[in-house]
Amino acid sequence: MADGRLLLVQRGGPPEEGRWSLPGGRVEQGETLRRAAEREVLEETGLDVHAGKFVGWAERIGEGHHFVILDFVVEVTGGTLRAGGDAVDVAWVALEELAARDLVTGLEAFLQDHDVV
Repeated sequence: MADGRLLLVQRGGPPEEGRWSLPGGRVEQGETLRRAAEREVLEETGLDVHAGKFVGWAERIGEGHHFVILDFVVEVTGGTLRAGGDAVDVAWVALEELAARDLVTGLEAFLQDHDVV
């Protein structure tokens, strides 16, 4: 989050294709969780970040998938905002505008439960 805005990506594939989410993805072998978060943010948004404080975790189970999601506060250290990887769009969204976005299942509740919004 920066200046009261949250960095969101629009998912380009299933599950929940077309909906808005926090940037993220898989952890590669030998990668720390923080390094995975930094790499995924770079791939999906074009921004270099430093992953700091752990915010919390969520679990999403659906047909054909089981995700354990770990979220960190990140500080932008460089780069140029652009959608990449499996994100079709990327945006800094003001907290008061989150309700107008088609967010992935559980994201709004997660943000509320962890005092982000």
